[in-house]
Amino acid sequence: MSTSVQVEHVTEKVYGGVGRCKCSFWFAVAHDILGVFIIMVGVFGGLAVHDLFVYAGAIIIFLSLIWWIFWYSGNIDVPPEDLLDDVGLQKVKNRGLTKVVRRVSDRLSTGIRNSFRKNGKGSMRGSTAGPAVDQDVRLATIFDNNIISSPSMELTRNSLVI
Repeated sequence: MSTSVQVEHVTEKVYGGVGRCKCSFWFAVAHDILGVFIIMVGVFGGLAVHDLFVYAGAIIIFLSLIWWIFWYSGNIDVPPEDLLDDVGLQKVKNRGLTKVVRRVSDRLSTGIRNSFRKNGKGSMRGSTAGPAVDQDVRLATIFDNNIISSPSMELTRNSLVI
């Protein structure tokens, strides 16, 4: 008994018109229309506060740039092959200069990482030993004993030993 499997080819959906982000597009258009309308009221309205309307319209048009950026960045098409590298699924080809740079980078980062570890050799996760008992930790503070400032400011240094 055999089972037949049908494979459907996946094609990317083609968006017509304004693209995928229709809300951002229409918000941007609405802000532009509102901004131009307010500017025109300021210019041709004959109001005493005409400059307020001109500036407010210009600010609204400027803020519509946010919606245009959202619309544009939402419609950028990235091929799936380029997306694989972003999530670490694609193997990096270590050839020539790339291999040398990767080795130097690995050695440098391992050296820096090990310099912060206690024994300088592997990870501290696997160790079951607790903290050293005879380790001396000091916390020193410098503060003024007198709350009210006086001409002769005397600083006192106290240390706390844990």
